[in-house]
Amino acid sequence: MKAVWYNENGGPEVLHHGELPDPEVGPKTVLIRVEVISLEGGDLLNRVHTPPARVPHVPGYQAAGTVVAVGAEVTRFRLGDRVVGFNWSGSHAALFAVPETYAYLVSEGMDLDIAAVVPIAFGTAYDALFTYGGLTAGETVLVQGAAGGVGLAAVQLAAQAGAIVIGTASSPSRLARITPLGLTHGIDYRQEDIAARCKEITGGKGVDLVLDLAGGKVKDALVEALRGHGRYAVIGAAEGTLPTFGFFEMIRKAMQVTGISFGRDMHTPRVHELLADLFARAHAGSLVMPIEREFALSEAIEAHRFVAEAHPFGRVVIRP
Repeated sequence: MKAVWYNENGGPEVLHHGELPDPEVGPKTVLIRVEVISLEGGDLLNRVHTPPARVPHVPGYQAAGTVVAVGAEVTRFRLGDRVVGFNWSGSHAALFAVPETYAYLVSEGMDLDIAAVVPIAFGTAYDALFTYGGLTAGETVLVQGAAGGVGLAAVQLAAQAGAIVIGTASSPSRLARITPLGLTHGIDYRQEDIAARCKEITGGKGVDLVLDLAGGKVKDALVEALRGHGRYAVIGAAEGTLPTFGFFEMIRKAMQVTGISFGRDMHTPRVHELLADLFARAHAGSLVMPIEREFALSEAIEAHRFVAEAHPFGRVVIRP
């Protein structure tokens, strides 16, 4: 099969494109002929920070396509089914092998391009907001990095649940594109003081919940923007650097810090039910995810570099 792989961590230049053996189909495996790959932020972070357990390592953890083989113990899928698959690696290829519990049926008539970008972005946002963030109608959430995939998902889900949504982005033009999706207040983080603006918006109280998708040095401003006993969801590090929380910093604020890793739960019945609902909402058009650019699999270096440097609005997809 055609695939992209790397043998060591590094920048986009460590990626190779060529032929690799087809994945093995175990007894509980669903093999997907890939039509569209959703390039996720974690794909880039893993390439830079997580040493591969085996090489060659095929990156990527989400793609959509058609089932072309199933293991002997698979009961939920049959050949020809349209699915989105998740696995901790392997999506950057023409064939993607996933455990049966990490495959999600796509309904007849739903565009695979739309389905491919739903699970990680909207599932992560949902868990950060509601499952672990406890957000309720009338509360205020600050989405740091609102123009990325998870950020755009969070804005929509929070707004539709009746929350006040503050989002940050790198320019007024990007904020203007987010506003129709439910953004209540926008902050240009390059020009404005995030903490001061949040205090102004909330009448000095601070926000109830922070969703941090960026990491980096802005973390201190996000903590300052948070009210006492507020909640802080650690989701991603789009900025590329990993901040830390001080022991007494957390005590003084009496803050709750929660790490969000949606992938850890994606095999569970809870998540299967959640994703079915999110797919339906996306199919109906009440949830949307812009696709900024498309690349061929042979252009994986360019695709990874574009996501890292251009900070696309929404998602980038790759086609084998």
